[in-house]
Amino acid sequence: MRYPAFFDEVPRIALHDPLAEFLGALEGGLVEFSYLDAVRLAGHSCPTVASAYGITRRALAALYGDALPERGALRVSFREPIGEGVTGVIANVVSMLTGAAHDGGFKGIAGRFFRRDLLAFGAEQPLALRFARIDTGASVDAEADIKRVPSDPRLPALLARAAAGEAGADELRRFGELWQDRVRRLLLEHGDDPAVFRIESRA
Repeated sequence: MRYPAFFDEVPRIALHDPLAEFLGALEGGLVEFSYLDAVRLAGHSCPTVASAYGITRRALAALYGDALPERGALRVSFREPIGEGVTGVIANVVSMLTGAAHDGGFKGIAGRFFRRDLLAFGAEQPLALRFARIDTGASVDAEADIKRVPSDPRLPALLARAAAGEAGADELRRFGELWQDRVRRLLLEHGDDPAVFRIESRA
């Protein structure tokens, strides 16, 4: 399997998953996700998928500091309904990383390890997402402003030609390169940029 080399440069997200430990799936419950995992889940790499991965990484760091985040121990709410814009795409990535699930999630075992109803939509909140720890109640509001990382000015014309089936092989290759270059800049050059990945702790 071949993919852009920068995927491997994106910081990974390490967590402890008590359910995986309980069921003997992962020794010590330790699990690590890469940006490539998010790409596999979504079926593509784009600024939306990248923003979902990046904002979750930053939110977990804000909530847990140097401690290992616990998968399945977070509630995540979205300001927009699930069918609005790219909310569903972002939610899929956030769910994979945090373990938080909507009403079809895991019901738990004897009152433990539940994942169901930890993901909510259409919430009244100031920013696009809210991550809240179940154990302490600490939470952060989060939002990604990907417009601050603009695409190459050649991209719109190439996209139009590619989408219309008019682009040649060289144009298609160039389109893909420019598309992924924006993703690269978003995750690597601006991965810790507070102007792009906005995190606000709540009192």
